[in-house]
Amino acid sequence: MSSVNELTAAVSEILIDEDTLQGRIAELGAEIGDDYRGRDLLLVGVLKGAVFFMADLMRRIDIPCEVDFMAISSYGAGIDSSGVVRILKDLDMSIEGRNVLVVEDIIDSGLTLSYLLRNLEAREPASLEICALLTKPARREIDIHCRYTGFEIPNRFVIGYGLDFAERYRNLPFVGVLRDELAAQAEELA
Repeated sequence: MSSVNELTAAVSEILIDEDTLQGRIAELGAEIGDDYRGRDLLLVGVLKGAVFFMADLMRRIDIPCEVDFMAISSYGAGIDSSGVVRILKDLDMSIEGRNVLVVEDIIDSGLTLSYLLRNLEAREPASLEICALLTKPARREIDIHCRYTGFEIPNRFVIGYGLDFAERYRNLPFVGVLRDELAAQAEELA
């Protein structure tokens, strides 16, 4: 079996193809560039899932911006966030007085992102907004205002373009739905 077949064997359907992803990211980048023109912009990527999105998004923003990363983890295994969060990697720079745009791969329950936003707000940025590639409104437990949204998706377990299942499949160039039998394994881990 070739490596492409090994990757795509986990996918039951392509939810958002590569061209559609890149087109929407170009639109988001243009909108962000217009909104922050003349202001100091710091993009904060949430590791690991947002890396692909953030790299492509930055290339589409036509104003100077800086970048930093945070890694956060929800306690517990499986596909559901427990809402109990710990910071694995903090920012390297101060965000006080800065215009901060958190770049996230997906907003699911909102529990982890809610914690992150409270943590960042306590650091007194000039502004704090979110740009998420994907959002699952059907799963939301906490209302999160997302200024920039790529796509609203149904409540399906998705992989690719930075999204993983057991740390695999991030390198798919599209967003696909994880096969039911693998999603069932993820639920058993929860």
